[in-house]
Amino acid sequence: MASATLVSLGIFFLFASSFAEQAPYTSFARNATSAPLLDYYDYVVIGGGTAGCALAATLSASAKVLLLERGGLPYDNPNVTQITGFAKSLLDTSPTSASQPFVSTDGVFNHRARVLGGGSAINAGFYTRASAEYVRGAGWDPQLARESYEWVERKVAHLPRVQQWQAAMRDGLLDAGVAPDNGATYEHLIGTKVGGSIFDEDGVRHTAADLLEYADPTKITVYLHATVHRILFSTSPGRKPKANGVFFRDSNGYNHRVYLKRGVANEIILSAGALGSPQLLMLSGIGPGPELRALGINVVLEQPLVGQGMSDNPTNMLLIPSSRPVEISLVQVVGISDVGSYIEAASGFIELSSIYDFIQHNVDVANKTVAPFMIPTNQSIQQILQGSKAENTRLAVVLQKIMGPFSTGYMELLNKDPESNPRVTFNYFKDERDLTRCVGGMEILRKVVRSRAVSEFLFPFTSFESLQRFMLSLPINLRGRHVASAYSMEQYCRDTVMTLWHYHGGCQVGRVVDSDYRVIGVDSLRVVDGSTFYYSPGTNPQATVMMLGRYMGQMILQHRNNKTI
Repeated sequence: MASATLVSLGIFFLFASSFAEQAPYTSFARNATSAPLLDYYDYVVIGGGTAGCALAATLSASAKVLLLERGGLPYDNPNVTQITGFAKSLLDTSPTSASQPFVSTDGVFNHRARVLGGGSAINAGFYTRASAEYVRGAGWDPQLARESYEWVERKVAHLPRVQQWQAAMRDGLLDAGVAPDNGATYEHLIGTKVGGSIFDEDGVRHTAADLLEYADPTKITVYLHATVHRILFSTSPGRKPKANGVFFRDSNGYNHRVYLKRGVANEIILSAGALGSPQLLMLSGIGPGPELRALGINVVLEQPLVGQGMSDNPTNMLLIPSSRPVEISLVQVVGISDVGSYIEAASGFIELSSIYDFIQHNVDVANKTVAPFMIPTNQSIQQILQGSKAENTRLAVVLQKIMGPFSTGYMELLNKDPESNPRVTFNYFKDERDLTRCVGGMEILRKVVRSRAVSEFLFPFTSFESLQRFMLSLPINLRGRHVASAYSMEQYCRDTVMTLWHYHGGCQVGRVVDSDYRVIGVDSLRVVDGSTFYYSPGTNPQATVMMLGRYMGQMILQHRNNKTI
C-alpha cells in the first residue's frame, strides 16, 4: 500500500527507531507490581507474544501503548536463549517456566507460551514466509506484507550454517524426489530448501521480543507478569458494546485497571495467541451464551463461533539413534512436497539415555492415562542400536507435518481462571484428507531414511520399520496403540500423532473478526494473532504471525491518522 500516509508513517518510524532501546528494555519493561492501580493509554495490547511485540512496537511510533504480558523476560533464561535449552524448556513444568503444558482431549501433549516473545521463545526456531498464494488468500497487500517480513527479518532471522545431519537430510530429500533444490531462502517454494532460523550461528535465540527494539521507548510501557482477567466494556441501549479497558492482576495478587484515553481511534487489541485470545474473549463475555452463563460469566455478546475452528497440524516423527556424531540443530532444511506434507529434521539436542530416563520416571503417570503398551527396556533399546552404548548416543529426528489441516475442533472454558488451560479438541485426522497427506508424507520419510546420505548415520540392520516400532514403544502421547499400527500406515499416523505447536483458529476472520481484524459486534476491539487463521501459513507460522503484527500495526496507524485529520 503506497499511500502518502504510510510513507510518512514509515519515515517517522525510521526516525523514531534511531533512539530505540536495546533489549532487555530497562526503561519501559518492568514488573506489573510497579503499575498504578489505574491508568490510561491510547492502545492496550494484550499478549506480548509473536504478534503482540511487533504490533506494540509499531503502534508506539504515533501513540501511547501499553503491552501486557503474563510471563517474564526471555533474556535471563538459558533454556530460552540457547539452542541447547530447547528440550529443557518444554520439559520444565514449574509455574515460572516459559512454556505451559497442556494436553488436548485428543491425548496429544502440547504447550503454550508464558514469556515475552511468546511462541518464538519456546519453538524450534524455523523461519519461513507464507506462500504468495496464502498472502493473496488472506487479503493482505503483497507489497506491505513483504516489507513487513523484511522489517521482522532485520532483527530476528538468520540463514543457518548447514552441517552434517542437515546436509544429509537435504540430500536425502532430493534423492526422495522432493525437488528442485531451492537453495537457502525464506520463500515458500515446492521442493527442498534451507530456510531461516531465529537462532544465530552461536545458537542464541532471537525472539519476537527483540522487535521491541524498534519501539519508541518514550511511548511504550511493557508490564510483565500481568495476567489479564477480562476486557471491560461500556454498554448503552441501541448501541454496540464498546471495549474501553482491561482488568489485570499482578504477581502479588493486586488488581489493576487500564482504560482507553479519549479518542475515536483508540482500541484494545488481543494478541494472546490461539488459546489465549478466544479464552479471554469468553472470559470477557463474548462467546457461546449457554457455556458462559454456566460459569457465571456475564454475556456481553453472544457469539457461538468464538473457540470454534481450532486446528493443529498433525505431526509424526522418527527418532533415529545415530551411529555418527551429529550437530546440535533444530529445523533448518525442509522438504515442501507436492502431497501436502512438509518434511523436516533436527539433531543432537537430546540423548537416547534421556529418552530412557524420561520413560523410567514417567511410566506410572503414563500407565494411568494410556491404554497399556510396551515401555522399552534397556535391552529393547540396545536391540535397536545393535550393541551401541545408549548413554552416549545422540538422536537425530526426522518428521512430517501435514499442511492445512482440514480437520477442525473447538475450545471450551473449564473455569474463570485465565491462567488455567481451557479444554481443547483438535480432532486430528477427523477429515480423511489429512490422513491421506500423512501417509504420503510418511512414504517420503521412508525414502529419505533409505537414502544413501541418511543411511550412513544408521546403525547396522536399522530399518524404517524398526524405527517405527521404536516410536510405537514410546509414550509420546496419551493415545492407545493398536496392533494394526505395525503394518498400517494410516493407523500408525493416528497412534503416533504429535504436535509441532502450530495450532491456530478460534477467532477466525469472517466468523469472529472482520477483514480488518475487528471483533464483529463490538467496537474498539481487535484480535491480531494466529487465532484468526484458518490454515497454518507455510512450514512454520511464526514469521507470518510476526509479519501480521507489523502489518496490522501500520494499518491501524493509517486508520488512526485518517480519523484524526
